[in-house]
Amino acid sequence: MPWKNQGGGPWGSGPKGPWGSGPQPVGPRPPDLEDLLRRGQDRLQQIMPGGYFSGIGITLIVLLIVAFWLLSGFFRVQSEEQGVVLRFGKHVRTVDPGLNYHLPYPIETVLLPKALRVNTISIGMTLIDDPARRGRSIRDVPEESLMLTGDENIVDVDFTVLWRIKPNGVGNFLFNIQNPEGTVKAVAESAMREVIGRSQIQPILTGARNVTEQNVQELMQRTLDGYGSGVLITQVQMQKVDPPGDVIAAFRDVQAARANLEQLQNEAQTYANQVVPQARGRAAQIMQAAEGYREQTVAEAKGQSSRFLKVYEEYKKAPDVTRERIYLETMERVLGGADKLVYDGGPSGQGIVPYLPLGELTTKRPPTTGQPSSGGTR
Repeated sequence: MPWKNQGGGPWGSGPKGPWGSGPQPVGPRPPDLEDLLRRGQDRLQQIMPGGYFSGIGITLIVLLIVAFWLLSGFFRVQSEEQGVVLRFGKHVRTVDPGLNYHLPYPIETVLLPKALRVNTISIGMTLIDDPARRGRSIRDVPEESLMLTGDENIVDVDFTVLWRIKPNGVGNFLFNIQNPEGTVKAVAESAMREVIGRSQIQPILTGARNVTEQNVQELMQRTLDGYGSGVLITQVQMQKVDPPGDVIAAFRDVQAARANLEQLQNEAQTYANQVVPQARGRAAQIMQAAEGYREQTVAEAKGQSSRFLKVYEEYKKAPDVTRERIYLETMERVLGGADKLVYDGGPSGQGIVPYLPLGELTTKRPPTTGQPSSGGTR
């Protein structure tokens, strides 16, 4: 019996304490739990006149238990999940997000992995809480990021891997690997070390990042498929690729020297591409001029020899006439362009006679105004 139903308790009637009257309730009083239970028992007795342990009562209790047991098979799959239904521990089906049903426990159970969510794993770096910045900062993990290249150089590689569960690989994901995240991380680090170990440091630091990422993704997928893990690698992203911090200054000097070397080589190649064609052009021009001179000389020589042979043939036919003709032609050629003096040395001559240069007057430009015309006695 509750305390309040006992004639008031040790301090008299009513809800009093040891120092007088207790606190008075304000507003409506809450329902009494014992009264509610007692009323429920009375109604149940009305439904089951024979009591709890009669045939009808036991049947109703069993039916209620079975109903609750059957209703326990309803379950909801969230948007990023897939439901894996197990019948006595064996995978029988996979259900999509939404309200679903399975046979109640222990016949069937359901597992709800995040099969539609894309997960991210970072290798070579980790996020730590930074109270000074009121957020999280990135800390390097050298034991994961330092790798040896194919030309025996050390490079610091930080990268992330995006992965998810394959659409039809939920069963393999749940039952073939025990620690999915740790397995993916170990495979990612191993694949990156293998690809870096086959590559030179210079392409990795400059333009071969996309090729490296693609090779690592393919190698990871082959390895995980060999495990039957049910994991799909969606992308590999290289965040930072640098030499180790202790040698980065010297490495940058080497890179600058290589850049200067390439610049000088390009300038020299440009100069060679400009000078060599010019030299080849001049050489071809000289060769063509020499060929022309040779052809001209040979042709003139052949013409002279042919002319001499023809003259000789004519000379054999009429030597006197040919000799006279040769003499006249020779004198014409010799005296044709020379200045001529006419001198009459006979007894009736008057000495030097005036000479009028009619040929020069017809060929030369007339004198300027104010000057006497050329002429005189020769």
